[in-house]
Amino acid sequence: MFWISFLASVTLYLWFGMDHVDPSRLRLPPGFHIAEFGRAEGARSLALGADGTVFVATRRQGRVYAMVDRDGDGTADVVHTIATGLTQPNGVAFRDGSLYVGEVSRILRYDDIEARLDDPPDPVVILDGLPTETHHGWKFLRFGLDGWLYLQVGAPCNICKSTDERFASILRVRPDGSELEVFAHGVRNTVGFDWHPDTGVLWFTDNGRDNLGDDVPPDELNRAPEAGLHFGYPYCHGGFIPDPKYGAERGCEEFVGPELRMGAHVASLGMRFYTGNMFPAEYRHRIFVAQHGSWNRTVPDGYRVIVVQVEDGAVVDSEVFIDGWLEDGSAWGRPVDVAVMPDGSLLVSDDKGGIVYRVTYDG
Repeated sequence: MFWISFLASVTLYLWFGMDHVDPSRLRLPPGFHIAEFGRAEGARSLALGADGTVFVATRRQGRVYAMVDRDGDGTADVVHTIATGLTQPNGVAFRDGSLYVGEVSRILRYDDIEARLDDPPDPVVILDGLPTETHHGWKFLRFGLDGWLYLQVGAPCNICKSTDERFASILRVRPDGSELEVFAHGVRNTVGFDWHPDTGVLWFTDNGRDNLGDDVPPDELNRAPEAGLHFGYPYCHGGFIPDPKYGAERGCEEFVGPELRMGAHVASLGMRFYTGNMFPAEYRHRIFVAQHGSWNRTVPDGYRVIVVQVEDGAVVDSEVFIDGWLEDGSAWGRPVDVAVMPDGSLLVSDDKGGIVYRVTYDG
Protein backbone atom coordinates (compact mmCIF):
# COMPACT_ATOMS: atom_id res chain seq x y z
CA MET A 1 0.00 0.00 0.00
CA PHE A 2 2.88 2.33 0.81
CA TRP A 3 4.42 1.82 -2.60
CA ILE A 4 1.12 2.40 -4.38
CA SER A 5 0.67 5.70 -2.54
CA PHE A 6 4.31 6.61 -3.14
CA LEU A 7 4.10 5.91 -6.87
CA ALA A 8 0.84 7.85 -7.14
CA SER A 9 2.48 10.79 -5.41
CA VAL A 10 5.48 10.61 -7.75
CA THR A 11 3.18 10.48 -10.77
CA LEU A 12 1.32 13.57 -9.58
CA TYR A 13 4.61 15.32 -8.90
CA LEU A 14 5.92 14.50 -12.35
CA TRP A 15 2.72 15.80 -13.96
CA PHE A 16 2.12 18.90 -11.89
CA GLY A 17 5.84 19.62 -11.55
CA MET A 18 6.58 19.69 -15.27
CA ASP A 19 8.22 22.97 -16.23
CA HIS A 20 7.29 23.06 -19.93
CA VAL A 21 4.45 25.44 -19.05
CA ASP A 22 5.84 28.93 -18.53
CA PRO A 23 3.35 31.84 -18.45
CA SER A 24 6.23 34.34 -18.74
CA ARG A 25 6.69 33.23 -22.37
CA LEU A 26 3.25 34.55 -23.27
CA ARG A 27 2.66 38.03 -24.73
CA LEU A 28 -0.24 40.29 -23.69
CA PRO A 29 -1.08 44.00 -24.13
CA PRO A 30 0.59 46.44 -21.71
CA GLY A 31 -0.84 46.35 -18.19
CA PHE A 32 -2.10 42.77 -18.48
CA HIS A 33 -0.50 39.87 -16.63
CA ILE A 34 -0.94 36.10 -16.88
CA ALA A 35 -0.16 33.51 -14.23
CA GLU A 36 -1.07 29.98 -13.27
CA PHE A 37 -4.44 29.50 -11.58
CA GLY A 38 -4.36 25.71 -11.32
CA ARG A 39 -3.31 22.52 -13.09
CA ALA A 40 -5.44 19.66 -14.36
CA GLU A 41 -4.41 17.22 -17.06
CA GLY A 42 -6.27 17.91 -20.30
CA ALA A 43 -8.04 21.05 -19.00
CA ARG A 44 -10.70 22.15 -21.53
CA SER A 45 -14.15 23.66 -20.93
CA LEU A 46 -14.75 25.85 -17.87
CA ALA A 47 -17.79 26.60 -15.71
CA LEU A 48 -18.10 28.71 -12.56
CA GLY A 49 -20.03 27.64 -9.48
CA ALA A 50 -22.04 29.97 -7.26
CA ASP A 51 -19.37 29.80 -4.52
CA GLY A 52 -16.48 30.49 -6.88
CA THR A 53 -15.55 26.91 -7.72
CA VAL A 54 -13.98 26.55 -11.16
CA PHE A 55 -15.17 23.34 -12.81
CA VAL A 56 -12.81 22.00 -15.46
CA ALA A 57 -13.80 19.38 -18.01
CA THR A 58 -11.48 17.23 -20.07
CA ARG A 59 -11.96 15.14 -23.16
CA ARG A 60 -9.55 12.25 -23.69
CA GLN A 61 -8.89 11.96 -19.95
CA GLY A 62 -12.54 11.23 -19.14
CA ARG A 63 -12.40 13.36 -15.98
CA VAL A 64 -14.02 16.45 -14.48
CA TYR A 65 -12.21 18.55 -11.89
CA ALA A 66 -13.11 21.32 -9.45
CA MET A 67 -10.55 24.01 -8.59
CA VAL A 68 -11.00 25.97 -5.37
CA ASP A 69 -9.17 29.17 -4.40
CA ARG A 70 -9.77 29.05 -0.64
CA ASP A 71 -7.72 32.07 0.39
CA GLY A 72 -8.69 34.33 -2.52
CA ASP A 73 -5.14 34.93 -3.72
CA GLY A 74 -5.92 34.15 -7.36
CA THR A 75 -4.47 30.63 -7.29
CA ALA A 76 -6.31 27.36 -6.72
CA ASP A 77 -5.35 25.78 -3.38
CA VAL A 78 -6.94 22.41 -4.09
CA VAL A 79 -8.08 20.47 -7.16
CA HIS A 80 -10.86 17.93 -6.56
CA THR A 81 -11.69 15.10 -8.95
CA ILE A 82 -15.45 15.13 -9.46
CA ALA A 83 -15.78 12.28 -11.96
CA THR A 84 -13.65 9.71 -13.79
CA GLY A 85 -14.22 7.17 -16.55
CA LEU A 86 -16.63 9.32 -18.55
CA THR A 87 -16.87 9.34 -22.34
CA GLN A 88 -15.23 12.54 -23.58
CA PRO A 89 -16.77 14.83 -20.92
CA ASN A 90 -15.88 18.08 -22.66
CA GLY A 91 -18.92 20.14 -21.64
CA VAL A 92 -19.72 21.58 -18.21
CA ALA A 93 -22.36 24.06 -17.05
CA PHE A 94 -23.60 25.15 -13.62
CA ARG A 95 -27.10 26.13 -12.53
CA ASP A 96 -29.05 26.18 -9.25
CA GLY A 97 -26.37 24.34 -7.30
CA SER A 98 -25.93 21.56 -9.85
CA LEU A 99 -23.12 20.75 -12.24
CA TYR A 100 -24.16 19.52 -15.70
CA VAL A 101 -21.65 17.41 -17.63
CA GLY A 102 -21.95 16.56 -21.31
CA GLU A 103 -20.67 13.23 -22.56
CA VAL A 104 -20.88 12.22 -26.20
CA SER A 105 -24.36 10.66 -26.00
CA ARG A 106 -25.82 11.90 -22.71
CA ILE A 107 -25.92 14.71 -20.15
CA LEU A 108 -25.36 14.14 -16.44
CA ARG A 109 -26.30 16.30 -13.45
CA TYR A 110 -24.40 16.36 -10.14
CA ASP A 111 -26.64 17.96 -7.50
CA ASP A 112 -25.51 20.17 -4.59
CA ILE A 113 -22.02 19.75 -5.95
CA GLU A 114 -20.19 22.61 -4.21
CA ALA A 115 -21.16 21.19 -0.82
CA ARG A 116 -19.86 17.75 -1.86
CA LEU A 117 -16.55 18.35 -3.60
CA ASP A 118 -14.84 15.84 -1.30
CA ASP A 119 -17.57 13.26 -1.82
CA PRO A 120 -19.32 13.87 -5.17
CA PRO A 121 -22.81 12.40 -5.52
CA ASP A 122 -23.79 9.85 -8.11
CA PRO A 123 -24.96 11.68 -11.22
CA VAL A 124 -28.51 11.89 -12.48
CA VAL A 125 -28.88 11.20 -16.22
CA ILE A 126 -31.12 13.98 -17.52
CA LEU A 127 -30.72 13.24 -21.24
CA ASP A 128 -29.71 10.05 -23.02
CA GLY A 129 -29.89 8.85 -26.59
CA LEU A 130 -27.83 11.55 -28.28
CA PRO A 131 -25.77 10.34 -31.27
CA THR A 132 -22.88 8.09 -30.26
CA GLU A 133 -20.52 9.12 -33.06
CA THR A 134 -17.31 10.46 -31.55
CA HIS A 135 -16.15 12.42 -34.62
CA HIS A 136 -16.96 15.98 -33.46
CA GLY A 137 -19.13 14.28 -30.85
CA TRP A 138 -17.82 15.97 -27.71
CA LYS A 139 -20.21 18.49 -26.21
CA PHE A 140 -20.07 22.13 -25.16
CA LEU A 141 -22.72 23.19 -22.63
CA ARG A 142 -24.01 26.61 -21.61
CA PHE A 143 -27.24 27.81 -20.03
CA GLY A 144 -28.90 30.49 -22.10
CA LEU A 145 -30.57 33.61 -20.78
CA ASP A 146 -33.88 31.87 -21.50
CA GLY A 147 -33.09 29.13 -18.94
CA TRP A 148 -32.61 26.40 -21.55
CA LEU A 149 -29.44 24.28 -21.64
CA TYR A 150 -27.71 24.66 -25.00
CA LEU A 151 -25.44 22.01 -26.52
CA GLN A 152 -24.15 21.02 -29.92
CA VAL A 153 -23.86 17.88 -32.01
CA GLY A 154 -21.05 18.28 -34.51
CA ALA A 155 -20.94 16.76 -37.98
CA PRO A 156 -19.91 13.07 -37.74
CA CYS A 157 -17.33 13.56 -40.50
CA ASN A 158 -15.22 16.17 -42.26
CA ILE A 159 -17.91 16.83 -44.87
CA CYS A 160 -21.16 14.87 -45.30
CA LYS A 161 -24.94 15.07 -45.10
CA SER A 162 -27.13 13.20 -42.62
CA THR A 163 -30.82 12.47 -42.37
CA ASP A 164 -30.59 13.04 -38.60
CA GLU A 165 -31.17 16.78 -38.17
CA ARG A 166 -29.39 16.73 -34.81
CA PHE A 167 -26.03 16.46 -36.56
CA ALA A 168 -24.25 19.75 -37.42
CA SER A 169 -26.55 21.75 -35.17
CA ILE A 170 -26.97 23.59 -31.90
CA LEU A 171 -29.64 22.01 -29.70
CA ARG A 172 -31.38 23.17 -26.56
CA VAL A 173 -33.21 21.30 -23.82
CA ARG A 174 -34.98 22.09 -20.57
CA PRO A 175 -32.86 21.66 -17.41
CA ASP A 176 -34.75 18.45 -16.62
CA GLY A 177 -33.90 16.97 -20.02
CA SER A 178 -37.28 17.50 -21.64
CA GLU A 179 -38.32 19.21 -24.89
CA LEU A 180 -35.08 18.69 -26.81
CA GLU A 181 -35.11 20.73 -30.02
CA VAL A 182 -32.81 22.05 -32.74
CA PHE A 183 -32.02 25.75 -32.33
CA ALA A 184 -29.61 26.32 -35.23
CA HIS A 185 -28.82 24.25 -38.35
CA GLY A 186 -25.76 24.00 -40.57
CA VAL A 187 -23.17 24.37 -37.80
CA ARG A 188 -20.28 21.99 -38.54
CA ASN A 189 -18.50 22.02 -35.19
CA THR A 190 -18.98 24.70 -32.58
CA VAL A 191 -17.19 24.27 -29.24
CA GLY A 192 -18.04 27.68 -27.79
CA PHE A 193 -21.01 30.01 -27.51
CA ASP A 194 -22.28 32.88 -25.37
CA TRP A 195 -25.03 35.50 -25.29
CA HIS A 196 -24.57 39.24 -25.75
CA PRO A 197 -25.13 40.81 -22.30
CA ASP A 198 -27.32 43.61 -23.69
CA THR A 199 -29.24 42.07 -26.59
CA GLY A 200 -29.40 38.46 -25.37
CA VAL A 201 -28.46 37.23 -28.86
CA LEU A 202 -26.51 33.97 -29.16
CA TRP A 203 -23.02 34.15 -30.70
CA PHE A 204 -20.93 31.06 -31.46
CA THR A 205 -17.71 29.87 -33.07
CA ASP A 206 -17.67 27.29 -35.85
CA ASN A 207 -14.74 25.31 -37.24
CA GLY A 208 -14.48 25.07 -41.04
CA ARG A 209 -13.99 21.85 -43.01
CA ASP A 210 -10.62 20.34 -43.85
CA ASN A 211 -8.92 19.35 -47.12
CA LEU A 212 -9.66 22.46 -49.18
CA GLY A 213 -6.18 23.87 -48.67
CA ASP A 214 -4.14 25.75 -46.09
CA ASP A 215 -6.04 29.02 -46.36
CA VAL A 216 -9.70 28.01 -46.87
CA PRO A 217 -12.25 27.90 -45.48
CA PRO A 218 -12.11 30.35 -42.56
CA ASP A 219 -13.27 29.58 -39.05
CA GLU A 220 -16.41 31.55 -38.26
CA LEU A 221 -17.86 33.72 -35.53
CA ASN A 222 -21.64 33.72 -35.98
CA ARG A 223 -24.72 35.22 -34.38
CA ALA A 224 -28.17 33.65 -34.15
CA PRO A 225 -30.81 36.26 -33.22
CA GLU A 226 -33.60 33.68 -33.50
CA ALA A 227 -34.18 29.96 -33.67
CA GLY A 228 -34.33 28.01 -36.92
CA LEU A 229 -31.55 29.73 -38.90
CA HIS A 230 -29.20 27.76 -41.16
CA PHE A 231 -25.48 28.63 -41.28
CA GLY A 232 -24.46 26.79 -44.43
CA TYR A 233 -22.83 23.46 -43.65
CA PRO A 234 -22.32 21.30 -45.71
CA TYR A 235 -23.23 23.44 -48.72
CA CYS A 236 -21.37 26.67 -48.09
CA HIS A 237 -18.35 27.66 -45.96
CA GLY A 238 -17.46 31.07 -44.59
CA GLY A 239 -20.53 32.59 -46.21
CA PHE A 240 -19.05 32.62 -49.72
CA ILE A 241 -17.25 29.34 -50.54
CA PRO A 242 -19.45 26.66 -52.17
CA ASP A 243 -18.49 23.16 -51.10
CA PRO A 244 -16.97 21.18 -54.01
CA LYS A 245 -19.25 18.20 -53.28
CA TYR A 246 -22.49 19.77 -52.05
CA GLY A 247 -22.35 23.42 -53.14
CA ALA A 248 -24.30 22.86 -56.35
CA GLU A 249 -27.33 21.75 -54.36
CA ARG A 250 -27.87 25.04 -52.49
CA GLY A 251 -26.29 28.46 -53.00
CA CYS A 252 -24.46 30.48 -50.34
CA GLU A 253 -27.09 33.21 -50.59
CA GLU A 254 -29.58 30.87 -48.87
CA PHE A 255 -27.69 30.85 -45.58
CA VAL A 256 -26.66 33.15 -42.76
CA GLY A 257 -23.05 34.27 -43.20
CA PRO A 258 -20.53 34.81 -40.39
CA GLU A 259 -20.03 38.04 -38.47
CA LEU A 260 -16.26 37.47 -38.53
CA ARG A 261 -14.10 35.24 -40.70
CA MET A 262 -11.11 34.04 -38.70
CA GLY A 263 -8.03 32.19 -39.93
CA ALA A 264 -8.41 28.86 -41.71
CA HIS A 265 -7.92 25.83 -39.46
CA VAL A 266 -7.04 27.92 -36.38
CA ALA A 267 -9.64 25.90 -34.42
CA SER A 268 -11.59 28.69 -32.73
CA LEU A 269 -13.20 27.07 -29.69
CA GLY A 270 -14.35 28.68 -26.42
CA MET A 271 -15.64 32.28 -26.42
CA ARG A 272 -17.08 34.67 -23.83
CA PHE A 273 -18.31 38.23 -23.73
CA TYR A 274 -16.29 40.14 -21.17
CA THR A 275 -18.64 41.27 -18.38
CA GLY A 276 -16.11 42.12 -15.66
CA ASN A 277 -14.83 45.44 -14.35
CA MET A 278 -11.11 44.71 -13.88
CA PHE A 279 -10.06 45.32 -17.50
CA PRO A 280 -10.14 48.80 -19.11
CA ALA A 281 -13.61 50.05 -19.99
CA GLU A 282 -13.13 49.53 -23.72
CA TYR A 283 -13.00 45.76 -23.16
CA ARG A 284 -16.49 45.69 -21.74
CA HIS A 285 -18.68 43.35 -23.83
CA ARG A 286 -15.88 42.44 -26.21
CA ILE A 287 -15.57 38.76 -27.10
CA PHE A 288 -12.55 36.70 -26.10
CA VAL A 289 -12.01 33.67 -28.37
CA ALA A 290 -9.58 30.81 -27.67
CA GLN A 291 -7.95 29.48 -30.83
CA HIS A 292 -6.73 25.94 -30.17
CA GLY A 293 -4.45 25.89 -33.22
CA SER A 294 -4.24 23.99 -36.49
CA TRP A 295 -3.46 20.28 -36.71
CA ASN A 296 -3.10 19.82 -40.48
CA ARG A 297 -1.91 23.14 -41.85
CA THR A 298 1.48 23.28 -43.63
CA VAL A 299 2.44 26.31 -41.54
CA PRO A 300 0.80 26.07 -38.08
CA ASP A 301 -1.59 28.88 -37.16
CA GLY A 302 -3.73 29.76 -34.16
CA TYR A 303 -2.52 28.86 -30.65
CA ARG A 304 -3.67 32.22 -29.25
CA VAL A 305 -6.52 34.16 -27.71
CA ILE A 306 -8.05 36.97 -29.74
CA VAL A 307 -10.42 39.73 -28.67
CA VAL A 308 -13.28 40.91 -30.89
CA GLN A 309 -14.90 44.34 -30.69
CA VAL A 310 -18.67 44.39 -31.22
CA GLU A 311 -20.74 47.55 -31.67
CA ASP A 312 -24.47 47.73 -32.41
CA GLY A 313 -24.59 43.98 -32.95
CA ALA A 314 -21.78 43.89 -35.53
CA VAL A 315 -18.08 43.10 -35.43
CA VAL A 316 -15.94 46.19 -36.02
CA ASP A 317 -12.45 44.93 -35.18
CA SER A 318 -10.43 41.99 -33.85
CA GLU A 319 -6.87 41.59 -32.64
CA VAL A 320 -4.56 39.16 -30.90
CA PHE A 321 -4.81 39.37 -27.11
CA ILE A 322 -2.50 36.52 -25.98
CA ASP A 323 0.08 34.67 -28.04
CA GLY A 324 3.40 32.91 -27.53
CA TRP A 325 2.19 29.30 -27.25
CA LEU A 326 3.57 28.72 -30.77
CA GLU A 327 7.34 29.06 -31.03
CA ASP A 328 9.40 28.26 -34.13
CA GLY A 329 6.54 26.22 -35.58
CA SER A 330 6.08 24.12 -32.44
CA ALA A 331 3.30 24.58 -29.86
CA TRP A 332 3.86 24.10 -26.13
CA GLY A 333 0.28 25.12 -25.29
CA ARG A 334 -3.18 25.07 -26.88
CA PRO A 335 -5.89 27.35 -25.43
CA VAL A 336 -9.39 25.87 -25.34
CA ASP A 337 -11.84 27.94 -23.29
CA VAL A 338 -12.16 31.25 -21.47
CA ALA A 339 -14.25 32.34 -18.48
CA VAL A 340 -14.79 35.62 -16.65
CA MET A 341 -14.28 35.44 -12.88
CA PRO A 342 -16.36 37.47 -10.39
CA ASP A 343 -13.39 39.79 -9.76
CA GLY A 344 -13.13 40.54 -13.48
CA SER A 345 -10.05 38.42 -14.17
CA LEU A 346 -10.11 36.08 -17.16
CA LEU A 347 -9.41 32.35 -17.03
CA VAL A 348 -7.92 30.53 -20.02
CA SER A 349 -7.66 26.73 -20.19
CA ASP A 350 -4.90 24.90 -22.05
CA ASP A 351 -5.34 21.17 -22.65
CA LYS A 352 -1.83 20.57 -23.97
CA GLY A 353 -0.18 22.23 -20.96
CA GLY A 354 -2.76 20.87 -18.52
CA ILE A 355 -3.22 24.27 -16.94
CA VAL A 356 -5.77 27.00 -16.30
CA TYR A 357 -4.27 30.50 -16.51
CA ARG A 358 -5.56 33.67 -14.86
CA VAL A 359 -5.27 37.02 -16.67
CA THR A 360 -5.34 40.22 -14.62
CA TYR A 361 -4.92 43.94 -15.28
CA ASP A 362 -3.26 46.48 -13.02
CA GLY A 363 -3.15 49.41 -15.45
